[in-house]
Order: sequence, then structure tokens, then C-alpha cells
Amino acid sequence: MDDSQASQSQSASELISMRISELGDWRGETISRMRKLIHEALPDVIEEWKWAKASSPGTPVWSQNGIICTGESYKSVVKLTFFKGASLEDPAGLFNSSLEGKTRRAIDIAEGENVDATAFKALITQAGDLNSSGTSPKKAKS
Repeated sequence: MDDSQASQSQSASELISMRISELGDWRGETISRMRKLIHEALPDVIEEWKWAKASSPGTPVWSQNGIICTGESYKSVVKLTFFKGASLEDPAGLFNSSLEGKTRRAIDIAEGENVDATAFKALITQAGDLNSSGTSPKKAKS
């Protein structure tokens, strides 16, 4: 069975679990921990698997009335990209990547780094509320 057939026959949740298992290191543990916090913050969140192609196996995505965030693993960081992050209040300063963008913001988590669970869940809840409100995020003026 090739990758495209595997993607069609397995649920997104199964594919995310497989990715965590395949990583088998701190990155898998980090994605697993953040996934658990996402589900605690938004119990009705939908897990999706997007953008699979020959050069990439795909990306875990968490959605509720639109994309909340993606979870990508790189050699030195796990990156959680919030699609409407620039419109979210981040009093704990969790966003530490993609800060120059007009819409997205990301949290890069390095090996051994802990993310404040309460602050992270607050961002997830806010992102879900923003998607559910039906309003467009505030646009940065140029």
C-alpha cells in the first residue's frame, strides 16, 4: 500500500499517532504532550492530516471551525503554528517564532523545553473562540 492509500484508509488521529511513534524521541513526546493539552482545552477539536505529498508525509492539524494550529517536527524543534496567532492575546509570551507575519504566529519548542500548559491551553481556547466567532482576524496596517 502506498502513502496515498495509507492516508485514505487511516484516520487523521491514527496518522498523528503513527507520526509520534515514528519520531520515537523527544519530538514525538513533545507533540504527544501538546496534543493532549489541545484536547484538554478544546474537547471537540478535530484532528486532520493535511498537505501530504511525495516530498512530505503530511502535517498534523487541529481544527475547530477552521484551523487552530499545525504541529510540525524538525531536527531541532517542534513547531506549533497558529493560523490566526497575530490576533491572539499572548500575555505569557509563548509565541517565539514567525513574529513578523501579519497573520500567523508559532511556538518553537526545543528539546528539554517546557511550555506553560495553562498559557498554552488559553491560546488554544482563544483560537477556537476566534474561529467560532465568524469574524476575520484584525489585519495589521502596512
